[in-house]
Amino acid sequence: MGSTDRRRPPVMSDVARLAGVSHQTVSRVLNDHPNVRSDTKARVLEAIDQLGYRRNLVARALVTNRSRTLGVVSFDTTLYGPASTIYGIEQAARTAGYFISIVSLKSLDAANVRDAIDYLTEQGVDGVIVVAPQRSAARALEKLPQGLPAVAVEGTHRANVSVVCIDQIEGARLATQHLLDLGHETVWHIAGPPDWLEAEGRLEGWRSALEAAGRQVPEPLPGDWSPRAGYEAGKRLAGMDEVTAVFVANDQMALGALRAFTEEGVKVPERISLVGFDDIPESAFFSPPLTTVRQDFDIVGRHCIDVLLRQIDSSGPGTYERLVVRPGFVVRSSTSPAR
Repeated sequence: MGSTDRRRPPVMSDVARLAGVSHQTVSRVLNDHPNVRSDTKARVLEAIDQLGYRRNLVARALVTNRSRTLGVVSFDTTLYGPASTIYGIEQAARTAGYFISIVSLKSLDAANVRDAIDYLTEQGVDGVIVVAPQRSAARALEKLPQGLPAVAVEGTHRANVSVVCIDQIEGARLATQHLLDLGHETVWHIAGPPDWLEAEGRLEGWRSALEAAGRQVPEPLPGDWSPRAGYEAGKRLAGMDEVTAVFVANDQMALGALRAFTEEGVKVPERISLVGFDDIPESAFFSPPLTTVRQDFDIVGRHCIDVLLRQIDSSGPGTYERLVVRPGFVVRSSTSPAR
C-alpha cells in the first residue's frame, strides 16, 4: 500500500489508492451499500483508520441532498425538563447517524422561534425539532416553512405539526389520586407558570381528579418552577391547619416547599404528604425522599427522531403524528396515609 501527503487532510481518492480499490467502492463502503464484498469492505475500513480519513459532509450533502444534521430549537436549557429532552433527542439522533445543531433562545416568542428556524434551514438541516412548552412558541409553529420536516415537543394541540409529548394530565391525575387513596380529604396544588402548556396540563389533571372524586378544589398557589416559589408557597401552606396533602408541579418547587415546612416545624409526611413532578435525579435524596411523577425523556427523544426521520424519508411532513408518552409514578417516603 502507498502513502498520502500528510500536509493536507486525506481525501476519498487517498483511501481508494491505499486500499487498492476504486473511488466508487470507497463511496459504497461509506454509505453502507450491501453490494460490497466483506474482505473489500475490511480493506477500505482499514485504510480509513490508517489515514484518519473524515468524510466531507458538505460534499456528501450536495450528492445526497441530505446534511445528516437536525436542528433543535429550545428555551432555558437550565431547567431540568428542556435539558433532559435535548439530551434524549441528541442521544437518539446519534444512534440514527445524525448530528444535532441547537439554538437556545432566551424567550420563546413567535419572532425568535421563526428566526431560529430560518437560521437552521439556512444551515441546511434536514429537519427541525422545537421544544415548545410555552403558548408563544406553539403559535410560532403555525407558520413553519412549507415542506420543512418538523416535530414539536410538548408544543401544541393544533393539527398542522407533529407532536411528541408526555401526558401531563395523566401524570397530575396519578399524583392527586395517590394522595386521595391515602385518605386525604383534598389536595392542594403549587402550580407552574400559567403560560406553560405543561403547567396547564398538570393543573387540569389535578382539578379533574378532585372533581371526579367529589372533593373540594382549593385555589392553586402560583409558582414559576423555582425552589424559591415552592418555598414561598410552602410558607403559606404550613400555617393552614386544613392542609394535609400537596401536589407540586415540579420537583424543584417541591424542594423549596420541603425547606419551608422544615423551618415551620411541619413534618413530612406525618403532617403533610407531598408529591412532586419530574423525578429529577436529586429527588431520591430529598429529606424525606420525594414521591413524584416520572417523565421518560429518553423515550421522548427516540419518538422525536423516529417521527422526524419518517417525514424526511417521505420528503415532507406527510401525515401529522401525535405521540403521547405515559408518565410513571415513583412512591417514596414523602407521602403517608392521612391521620
